[in-house]
Amino acid sequence: MTELEKSNTTISITKVRESERGETQDIVAMEEPLEIRLGYTDPLKGRVHRSISITMRTPGDDINLACGFLYSESIISSIDEVSTIDDRADNVIRIELKEDRVFDLSRIERHFYTTSSCGVCGKASLEALSTTGYDALLDNTFSINHKNLCGIGARLKEKQSLFQKTGGCHATATFDAHGNIIAITEDVGRHNAMDKLIGGMLRARLLPMQDMGIIVSGRASFELMQKALVAGCPMLAAVGAPSSLAIELAQEFNITLIGFLRSSGYNIYHNPAAIV
Repeated sequence: MTELEKSNTTISITKVRESERGETQDIVAMEEPLEIRLGYTDPLKGRVHRSISITMRTPGDDINLACGFLYSESIISSIDEVSTIDDRADNVIRIELKEDRVFDLSRIERHFYTTSSCGVCGKASLEALSTTGYDALLDNTFSINHKNLCGIGARLKEKQSLFQKTGGCHATATFDAHGNIIAITEDVGRHNAMDKLIGGMLRARLLPMQDMGIIVSGRASFELMQKALVAGCPMLAAVGAPSSLAIELAQEFNITLIGFLRSSGYNIYHNPAAIV
């Protein structure tokens, strides 16, 4: 079964259009839980195995999703810290860190401060990123031509194979300075799509990003901006609107931020010099 086949299913529905009503088949995006279990060496307890995340995701690219999650949440800084990955169980990924990778889970519980409903103020969220060790991208020289930028949204849509089938998922993709889509991931969760993308790049040893931007099919939230920062991404473009905290993060860490990207134009929320 291909990754695309895992990601959708066909169901029977009643379709109503004006005065017509009938039974038909519809293709919908799959949504199932994925548990990420981590084995690591605790400085006090020794070897520990525990569940660190359960996320509702679209099946497919599960290893990339798990690795991207670990990387974007600063649990690992390199794929070399991973010893083994076991995805044989349904909806469970087991990842073992190497024995010499000592890890204190309490250091990051809940440094998963990035959801909109967490109740942490914006200033505290930005300070948390700084104290975790992330610096502003002072060497951000990535730029793109206005015409190339305007064409990225259409290229993204052409490559959204799951969305074309279901109309029910988000997409995240990398693009180069010529506006070409390099890699794309899709998922019912926008944060999962981002983690799948970052995980794929991590396993391919293409991080940190310096010569590519990221485009997201929806809005630019703080969570997506935080993951882009961890990946060293110099530019994030969104088809939708950015949140206020996403804009603050872009300004604080010098990430070019584009919103409302259309073929006719866009809004630049930080670093207009990057669009030439």
